[in-house]
Amino acid sequence: MRLLVAESDPALGTFLQRGFDAEHYAVDLTHDGEQAKSMAQQHHYDLAILDLNLPGTNGLEVLQHVRAKRQQLPILILAGRNQPQERAQVLDLGADDLVLKPFAFSELSARVRALLRRGGRSPESVLHVEDLELNRVERTVKRSGRTIELTPKEFSLLEYLMRNAGQRVTRAQIIEHVWNLSYDTMTNVVDVYINYLRKKIDASSELKLIHTIRGVGYQLQAESVIKGPVA
Repeated sequence: MRLLVAESDPALGTFLQRGFDAEHYAVDLTHDGEQAKSMAQQHHYDLAILDLNLPGTNGLEVLQHVRAKRQQLPILILAGRNQPQERAQVLDLGADDLVLKPFAFSELSARVRALLRRGGRSPESVLHVEDLELNRVERTVKRSGRTIELTPKEFSLLEYLMRNAGQRVTRAQIIEHVWNLSYDTMTNVVDVYINYLRKKIDASSELKLIHTIRGVGYQLQAESVIKGPVA
């Protein structure tokens, strides 16, 4: 899952980014309100964490803008003061939850998981392709009921492939969405991680799901429905 974290304090923002990255989330971090608005509009996020004290454009303005553009996006607000009137205003403007600073990361992480488990605004939490299951909230992967241990980056890569199951995705698309980087034709990092996944996902199964599409990239799909040149 991909999170947007907009936090005015660089040290706290980096702490949150590292914490959620360790829990297998892909995290985009910004310290600026205007940039947070732009990022929320340009990219698909599963949840946004917004600090009320953002420079440039404050958190309330960012909240209003994001909620107007992304009505289904879960939004959690970080606030530095315990003012009942302000908390009520935040919730009235469309926030789904509010956490007061200082906080324990374990509590914040639990609040994030709770929001992602909710129906309505949350995207599909469990993905299935044939006998492969990926739980985006619990961060687990199973094939034919067998639990498969993945690294955070392997999990993000598999999640992206499963969200695009049946579609051909290029290496450039994978680099952008999984690594949040521009594609460098000299790097083979995508191919390396695809091989890691194949060893864990496909090695013990007769039905192969991860396929190389020559001249294009990769596709996750049952072999019987793959069409076109496959390596």
